[in-house]
Amino acid sequence: MTKFLDSYFKISERGSTVSTEIRGGLVTFFTMAYIVALNPIILAYSPDANGQFLFGGAAPAPAMVAATTALIAGLLTILMGAVANYPLALATGLGLNTFVAVGIASKMTWAAAMGLVVLEGLIILVLVLTGFRVAVFKAVPAQIKIAISVGIGLFIALIGLVDAGFVRRTASGPVPVGLGVNGNLVGWPTVVFVFGILLIVALMVRKVKGAILIGIVGATVVAVVIQKIYNIAPGFTAGNPPTIVDGGWGLNIPSVPTDIVATPKFDFTGQFDLFGAFQLDNVTLVAAILLLFTLLLSDFFDTVGTVTAIGHEAGLADKDGNVDNIQKILLVDSVAAAAGGAAGISSNTSYIESASGVGEGARTGLASIVTGIAFLLTTFLAPLVAIIPYEAATPALIIVGFLMMTQIKNIDWDDLGIAIPAFLTIILMPFTYNISVGIGAGFITHVLIRLFQGRGKEVHALLYLVSGLFMVYFLSSPINNWVG
Repeated sequence: MTKFLDSYFKISERGSTVSTEIRGGLVTFFTMAYIVALNPIILAYSPDANGQFLFGGAAPAPAMVAATTALIAGLLTILMGAVANYPLALATGLGLNTFVAVGIASKMTWAAAMGLVVLEGLIILVLVLTGFRVAVFKAVPAQIKIAISVGIGLFIALIGLVDAGFVRRTASGPVPVGLGVNGNLVGWPTVVFVFGILLIVALMVRKVKGAILIGIVGATVVAVVIQKIYNIAPGFTAGNPPTIVDGGWGLNIPSVPTDIVATPKFDFTGQFDLFGAFQLDNVTLVAAILLLFTLLLSDFFDTVGTVTAIGHEAGLADKDGNVDNIQKILLVDSVAAAAGGAAGISSNTSYIESASGVGEGARTGLASIVTGIAFLLTTFLAPLVAIIPYEAATPALIIVGFLMMTQIKNIDWDDLGIAIPAFLTIILMPFTYNISVGIGAGFITHVLIRLFQGRGKEVHALLYLVSGLFMVYFLSSPINNWVG
């Protein structure tokens, strides 16, 4: 069996082992398992324009959303590993799900909103099959790809800091974010977060294999003990918007459940209406097209950024930043977008948290299959997975952010046509909390500076096209207001 796995996934060829791939797959799962709990909070409690909740009920169905989220994530991640042999996991895209719930479903039915998601996935699938998506990927200069990777590293580090409550939005004043609460670190959950970082760093310094996985498990054990002693409340209370509770757990409360197994419920019938968004009286055709375009561009380039970052971190990218099997990777990703909409849980996309598994040593699709199996088990073991709090999982994001940041030395800071776009790409991803914004700013400034330098012919024709599309993307709100 080991020989078959090694041959099929090219494990030895990529400098890995079966045990390393298993560890990496588990680390990726533990780092992104939060989506099973978070997606229902975003989708299940948001009514559509008719006051109906997701899955067609008059009341929220969070358990069904959670089970479906885990099921689709598991199936698609296994597909990525088996077909593309890439250490990349997929699940409902954060940001995209919020946009679907708040920006789309609030204007129409849930079925029409999910129809837009399915349509977006099908369009991207066509772009992959025609070779357009791969061509765009290869048209990006190698050093801009490195900048994308570095920017995503900073972005996921910020995600880790925010999710752990180490950095928070300030209540008032000119500074938008600050350390903890009013400049002070508060609560035992923060202690768990700091302990997790220090444990992983100590293990890495001592060159202990499985440092990130051990760190997550170790921090979770500490969190369970602390919760048993102090019975700490959650970090927010129900409401719209929720009320933040200082010193509480960020999402999951790390207490041992009485029931480990739960029977999942699924409903895949009538979850989407493919062209429903274009047949509404209260939504203009132009508005529906702009909503579709926003989904399309965000999903398209978030994945390009994620695949680029994983490729650089795993050593799977060539000198131009291109990745083997890119066609298959993007094919699975486009299928995921449509599948997520069809299942009613929003677009599924590649997760940058996969970098945590790569940081643990994952290099092949076997790691993805391990992650996918873990997600499938979660449909039955959701109470057990809920033990892991944000504060125990997010230290992995900080460490992986550091590892990805080290690539910055490969950028030519003397060439302003590269340096300025790279700088904007790097800083805008974390500052705007959006990968696509950083990529778009980098593309546009790269094209403009090369034109200013009289070197416009050096820019690939597709970058001119994509930069123009990004201009429309950035101006979509005023365009929508203009056309009514």
